[in-house]
Formats: sequence, structure tokens, C-alpha cells
Amino acid sequence: MVTVTEKAAREIKRVIDEQKMPEGTVLRIGVAGGGCSGFQYKLGFDETADNTKDHVHEQHGLKVAVDKKSDLFLDGTTVDFYDGLEKRGFTFDNPNVTRSCGCGSSFSV
Repeated sequence: MVTVTEKAAREIKRVIDEQKMPEGTVLRIGVAGGGCSGFQYKLGFDETADNTKDHVHEQHGLKVAVDKKSDLFLDGTTVDFYDGLEKRGFTFDNPNVTRSCGCGSSFSV
């Protein structure tokens, strides 16, 4: 299972409200092939989730969907939001990563 921290959920809900997305919008978390280390994280929004294809759960009032294929690479991952002077954005703490690139945007397992 992927865990979304309360801080990350607040930021995601802020974006949903700001973009005037429909009520019930789902945060979709996944991985895609690419980057210098093999895989890249994907964050997106969807209007629905399919319980036959996705692992769906609610955290901090936010519905989260992870497709079952991505879940193999993301199990145990924590998604957080960092808001510092030098950078701002979502972070992934993935215990399955064996190697990541220097910029931190891609990984291998």
C-alpha cells in the first residue's frame, strides 16, 4: 500500500479545489518506464477508479488509486510534500528502490 502523508493530502486537496475538479476526484499514483534509472513516478487525477484494476483506499479525506501493476513497485512507499526555500514538491520514500538517479526523479528496483 502507498501512504500519503497529511501534508501531501492537504496540498493535493488544495490543487483539486484550485483547479475546480469534480467532487470525488481520485489521486492516481503510478510508475512509468523512463528516466535514467528505469522508472519514473507518476501523479495524476482521475474522475473514477476501477476496483478490478486498482488498489483504492482513502487517506486524510482523499481517495487514492494505485494500479495493480505499479503497486508491485510502490508497496510501502510514502508520498509527502516538501515546501522549503530551495525546492517545493512531492517526495517519494520508496523502500523498494535499489538505485536512483542524481536528480531523484527516476529509480530502479
